[in-house]
Amino acid sequence: MELKTTYFENPGRENTEEVLRIVRQRAKELGIKTIVVASTVGDTAVKATEVFSGFKVIAVSHVAGFRAPNSQEFTEENRKIVESRGGIVFTTTHLFSGLSAAMRKKFNTYVIGDIVANTLRIFGQGMKVVCEITATAADGGLVHTDEDIIAIGGTGRGADTAVVLRPVNSNDFFDLKVKEILCKPHF
Repeated sequence: MELKTTYFENPGRENTEEVLRIVRQRAKELGIKTIVVASTVGDTAVKATEVFSGFKVIAVSHVAGFRAPNSQEFTEENRKIVESRGGIVFTTTHLFSGLSAAMRKKFNTYVIGDIVANTLRIFGQGMKVVCEITATAADGGLVHTDEDIIAIGGTGRGADTAVVLRPVNSNDFFDLKVKEILCKPHF
């Protein structure tokens, strides 16, 4: 089997439009109906719901309090746009942080979530993100573990990484299989 992977010269939001184009094309070829996309303030989610009209689009946002206590980065305006287009905004604890981040902050020590996240970052920040948001979406019951999806993540803002994978719940994380890397930064 021969498949194409697109490598971007730089990471970040400048690749968002091309990532969405690549994902739409491959989703149609494979008959994939569910797209999971990471989105911090909601700009990428808004673009995704526009491009993926007719698909199930799940936007996974940062947990409330990620940047500052009692704050939510995903804007209410973007949430309304995404939901008006049939998209779902899912906000929950990050799989690799949560208690791991608390241990790191309080005791200056790294635990399993940090180790897994940093290992995935060997392939780029976006690769860590797509694996993380897929498992959290499965834990939330928003994707099924018996059908392939496409997950989109990035480095900072915007999108620069997309993969085809079979979701798993977090308690089965090490059974996760990335089937195709559609695009990622070339570091």
